[in-house]
Amino acid sequence: MAMIAKNKTARRKMHSSLNAEEELYKLHADMCKVFSHPTRLAILNALLENELSVLDIAERFGASISSTSQHLSLMKERLILETRKVGNQVYYRLANPKMVKAFDLMREIMFEQIQRQSALFIDFCRTGTDRKVFPRLAETKKPGSFEDY
Repeated sequence: MAMIAKNKTARRKMHSSLNAEEELYKLHADMCKVFSHPTRLAILNALLENELSVLDIAERFGASISSTSQHLSLMKERLILETRKVGNQVYYRLANPKMVKAFDLMREIMFEQIQRQSALFIDFCRTGTDRKVFPRLAETKKPGSFEDY
């Protein structure tokens, strides 16, 4: 009987930790959704240095206040941004300074991927593989085509 009780307790703990892990993955995915929109990335980039108001951000990107507010609200909901109110102005800033490190790391990874792809592309063109794989493009020999590499 004592063994059965121990097994039930162990199963509850395991189930509880799986639920906690699943919840953590959901939170992580929700946070990553913030990074899936170019406008939100641009806003985050603008907020790396200092806090800005909705109006400042909307003017900087030529966006409507309504659209900008929606992006900011989503990021605030996901705990990416914090606000400070002065009179009727709301100022936004990054909630955690580690966000700058995460942002920089993602950008560094992206640039490394672009660099690898570019090197592969240039090598692809220099070896003449481009003319075998894309013969019609090789026939045009226009400036800016594979021939320039």
